[in-house]
Amino acid sequence: MEQTVKDLELKAKQVRKGVLDMVYASKAGHVGGSMSSIDILTTLYYKVLNIDPKKFSDPDRDRFILSKGHIAESLYYILGDKGFFNKEKLKTYSQYGSTLIGHPNNKNNGVEVNTGSLGHGLPVAVGMALAGKRDNKNYRVFTLMGDGEQAEGSVWEGAMAAANYKLDNLVGIVDRNGLQISGTTEEVMALDDLKGKWTSFGWEVVEVDGNNIEELLKVFSNIPAKEGKPTMIIAKTIKGKGISFMENIAKWHHGVLTEEEYNQAVKELEGGTINE
Repeated sequence: MEQTVKDLELKAKQVRKGVLDMVYASKAGHVGGSMSSIDILTTLYYKVLNIDPKKFSDPDRDRFILSKGHIAESLYYILGDKGFFNKEKLKTYSQYGSTLIGHPNNKNNGVEVNTGSLGHGLPVAVGMALAGKRDNKNYRVFTLMGDGEQAEGSVWEGAMAAANYKLDNLVGIVDRNGLQISGTTEEVMALDDLKGKWTSFGWEVVEVDGNNIEELLKVFSNIPAKEGKPTMIIAKTIKGKGISFMENIAKWHHGVLTEEEYNQAVKELEGGTINE
C-alpha cells in the first residue's frame, strides 16, 4: 500500500511509543536522540529504502548505516516492525544474552554493520558506495550521524573520499538537534556553519526540518541532489521530540524514565495509532 504523509506520521507515533516501551522496560537506551531521529528513520524505512525483509541479503538492496549507534532501539523497533525478525524479540532489548544490545549488532537481520563508536558510519558507507560504483550496481547508501559526532576526524576523512570519488549514490544525514551527551554542540565543540563545512568538502548540501515528514519525503525524492556529488542532508530536529518534558533537554540523551514520567509520555504520544 502506498504510504501517504499521514500514514507515515501515524507510523512515527507508533514507533515512538514502541521505543518508549523498550527503553522503559529495559531501563537502558538513548531516548532523546531516538525521538529526534524517528521521523527520519520512519520516512526511510517505510517509504524510501529499497529493501525487503524476505531478501535482506539482496546484493541490489539499498544500504542504511546507523552511525549514531547509541539510538539502536529505534532501528531495532523498525526492523522488528518491518519483519526482519520476530517482533516479540524486541522485549529482550538490552537483556542478558539478547542480540539486541545497546548499539547496532549485525547478528540481527537488517543491521548492515556493527556501529556505535562514533565517526565510523560514514567511512564504512563510503566504502559501500564506492563498491557499488565499481560493481555497476544501482543501490544507494544512507548513513545517519549525530551532530556531536561531527567532531570526529574520521567523518571528514570520509567526506573528502566521498567527494573525490564522486559518490552520488551516497547520502549522509546529520540529526542536527543541537545537543550531545555533555551539553549543547556549540558549547562542547562548536559546529558553526555546518552547511558551509560540508559544501567546502565537495558535497551537495540540503537543509530540512527533520521532524517534518512531508519535507523529508521531498528531499529524499530528489537523490542525488546533484549528479556527481554525494548528498548531505542536515536535518534540524528537536531532541526528545513528541514528549514535552524531554524536548531540548540535554539530560534526556540517555535518561531513565520513572513510572510517572513514562505514564505522562505515553499519554502525550496517544491519539494516532495504526492498526497492526
